[in-house]
Amino acid sequence: MTLATDPAPAIESTDIDRQAPTPMYHQLKRRIIEDIARLGLRPGDLLPGEHRLCEQFGVSRTVVRQALSQLEHQGVIERVKGKGTFVAHQKTPESLVHTLTGLFQEVAARGGHVHSDVRRLEVAPADDEVADALGIAPGTAVVVLERLRHVDDEPWSWTTTYLPHDIGHVVLDEDLRDQSLYAILATHGIRAVRGVRSAEAASATAEQGALLGVPAGQALLVLRSVGFDENERPMEFFVAYHRGDRSRFEFQLNATPGDSSTAALRHTGAN
Repeated sequence: MTLATDPAPAIESTDIDRQAPTPMYHQLKRRIIEDIARLGLRPGDLLPGEHRLCEQFGVSRTVVRQALSQLEHQGVIERVKGKGTFVAHQKTPESLVHTLTGLFQEVAARGGHVHSDVRRLEVAPADDEVADALGIAPGTAVVVLERLRHVDDEPWSWTTTYLPHDIGHVVLDEDLRDQSLYAILATHGIRAVRGVRSAEAASATAEQGALLGVPAGQALLVLRSVGFDENERPMEFFVAYHRGDRSRFEFQLNATPGDSSTAALRHTGAN
């Protein structure tokens, strides 16, 4: 994140209505959101600090802190200890945990652009983890595709995909920098119809941090996925490390059969 060095702009001084049924912290929160839009502030721009907001609106630090805490939880602002309060980079919602949609299609559907640095595209022997995931013997030849994925020119995820050789060979001569792997496979009649996907938290290593543009130790979300074709054959296995400060993964939960109710859960703090 590029931190602003210019003085923070003043939030429009509209009096807080102490008689209104709307809590004061909620009124202040709304003022801040409106002024971020009114002033055309961008991610990384500095906002007024707690003391300045207290003076400007004549409210207690408790009110200010409650407003800022909710804005931070909602991803509108981010607070950096010793530096100040800034307009946050908006997190991109992704449904990659519960659907077979790839990152390319997911971002394109929102009008964004995915570009990949292809770090590795080659045939290699499957290690034990890959062999187990793809249901093949260790040492069997697979196609390995390692990509550093960028969303709108910002590092987003580091993904390594493994394909059985009789499937993966069709992409060995493809330029995958600005193409969807799934789209290329589909042109050859290869599609995943079912998948098993897991998500877990991890801390970035020095190598992962350098690739993704985050400090070592920062939170990442790790996706592991096996895709199956219409014959129930494993056709793809990937491991993807997503930046936790740029993505949030959405989980959709449905009630068990016979229960007409449905539920949706948005899990923030991931991709």
